[in-house]
Amino acid sequence: MTVNGEQLHQVAAARAGALPGAELSYPFGPEWDVWKVGGKVFLLQTALRGEPLTTVKADPADGQMLCEALPEISPGYHMNKKHWITVRSGPSIDAELVEDLVTDSYLLVVERLPKAKRPVDPTTFGKHDE
Repeated sequence: MTVNGEQLHQVAAARAGALPGAELSYPFGPEWDVWKVGGKVFLLQTALRGEPLTTVKADPADGQMLCEALPEISPGYHMNKKHWITVRSGPSIDAELVEDLVTDSYLLVVERLPKAKRPVDPTTFGKHDE
């Protein structure tokens, strides 16, 4: 099921809030929701001309593929275009994709934290024994 702009923000924020060690902050003012883990950003949310935007960290190859495949995904707004992508609502965007993108972003940040600061093991988090 596709998500509208407000749902995009709600789904992303709910997923971020459920991740161990995730914290919401407002370092750029009240119009930007900034989610961090270990003091490092993994999710940003704002609205541009009334359109909700969600920006996440992405593996460069994955980010490029998503930008080419889905018109609602573009290089990161006000971020490094190689390592961040911005998601807008639209027919290609559903809640599961948004949750996966937020989780992947979180894990990319966690894996670069010193081991002592990692709230989870990024190599096993979310994987279940079959």
